[in-house]
Amino acid sequence: MINSTVRKEFPILEQEINGHPLVYFDSAATSQKPLKVIEALDHYYRKINSNVHRGVHTLGTYATDAYEGAREKVRKFINAKSTEEIIFTRGTTTALNLVAGSYGAANIFPGDEIVITLMEHHSNLIPWQQLAKRSGAVLKYIPLQADGTMKVEDIQATITAKTKLVAMAHISNVLGTINPIKKVAEMAHAVGAKLVVDGAQSVPHMKVDVRDLDCDFLAFSGHKMGAPTGIGVLYGKKELLEQMEPIEFGGEMIDFVDLYDSTWKELPWKFEGGTPIIAGAVGLGAAIDFIQSIGIEAITEHEHQLVAYAMEKLTQLEGFTMYGPKENHRGLITFNLEGIHPHDLATILDSLGIAVRAGHHCAQPLMKWLNVSATARASFYFYNTQEEVDRLIDGLKKAKEYFGDVLIR
Repeated sequence: MINSTVRKEFPILEQEINGHPLVYFDSAATSQKPLKVIEALDHYYRKINSNVHRGVHTLGTYATDAYEGAREKVRKFINAKSTEEIIFTRGTTTALNLVAGSYGAANIFPGDEIVITLMEHHSNLIPWQQLAKRSGAVLKYIPLQADGTMKVEDIQATITAKTKLVAMAHISNVLGTINPIKKVAEMAHAVGAKLVVDGAQSVPHMKVDVRDLDCDFLAFSGHKMGAPTGIGVLYGKKELLEQMEPIEFGGEMIDFVDLYDSTWKELPWKFEGGTPIIAGAVGLGAAIDFIQSIGIEAITEHEHQLVAYAMEKLTQLEGFTMYGPKENHRGLITFNLEGIHPHDLATILDSLGIAVRAGHHCAQPLMKWLNVSATARASFYFYNTQEEVDRLIDGLKKAKEYFGDVLIR
């Protein structure tokens, strides 16, 4: 397990909530920020703040170096070939919409097939749903097994000669399922289709190598990996990005503007119209430095042990139902307790200082497939401990006692 001193890097974890030490089990929604990131943002605004790529003055040079330096850190972190393949966006949602609005609009036609899964976050469902409506393409879903996994045979059967694009979460934000992205890439490419990967729940928690996976696009958000909100990344293979047209126009992304025509900058800047998210990129670079100082493999192992411990303890609770596979599972546990609505459960846990997520988790089709209206979710990161899991167990027991007492009355 990761040394407990790492927790001291997260000042927010030192506070009390409702008279109890904070237990933060909602990192799948957004992670907490280490001091290194907070300090990097403070330094940027105190010492560097300037626009990038435009001025020749000293602060402009410092800001540009910091911004482009962060891009290089991202490139190394996911093992992209070139910084030309790294586009800064507002987050995973913006990155996926960029692919749908640019690559999709130019390459998906009536009768083509777009293949996704039932476990997708709305951000990796609605862009393809709307693209299918606009283009006349057919949206197809790979069926799920009872435990929330997919059979390779079902993936193979759903991808056909008509498939032009496959979009899939690397890790489900509800089920914790780790999908076989490398194998799916092989299947997609065998029929000439492109693979878009939602890496929002994988990049912060495990080693992601885009060249090894051979995905065509990968989207992820900084705020789920210790970086500020409002910064994300779209990785795309250079040959595809070069063919794509920008969908946002204005300053920064232009090369030459005439009265009736314009040309665009080269990659990656043609997709970064307007003043970019400079401070966010600096914060993302600092977050990557912090993660690498710990080691992504150590983070993965810490979370694996934590989830295994939590799963063992939670499944002993009477009336506990977990959603998702017991094996090949990462980062979170989604569940219900019999007789207690998830929102009520989350409220009671909050009164004990324990933060969990309750609701449909931006995955309403999956909730319908699970035959539930909502679930509770405890999601973990490397700053969480087994002692905090024990507090969650105690909190759930108190909730059962409270609602049992209410029912008796």
